[in-house]
Amino acid sequence: MPITESDIKKIATLAHLEITDEELRALTPQIASIVAYVEQLNELDTSRVEPATGGLTPEGERTDVSRDDMVRPSLGQSLALEQAPEPSHGHFRVPKVLTGSHESENF
Repeated sequence: MPITESDIKKIATLAHLEITDEELRALTPQIASIVAYVEQLNELDTSRVEPATGGLTPEGERTDVSRDDMVRPSLGQSLALEQAPEPSHGHFRVPKVLTGSHESENF
């Protein structure tokens, strides 16, 4: 199924993005090309490929990534902040990060 401009408009709306008509014309063929490339993966025969269930050790052995789902005590605020470079009033203090046109927006 080909990607259309209306598909891109819908995706932009769902992502709360505003795109211009120029961006729409540029993005439609680009995204269509990406989707077509990814669809090529459906042509691969994966019937003999075992599903991945975890990472590999340096020796190439599988790791067991399953564990019992048990409630455990949390780390706690004091211990979590113990190694923080500049804790402030019981919180992590981080630098303010603003980019582009978002500086004047209220979030």
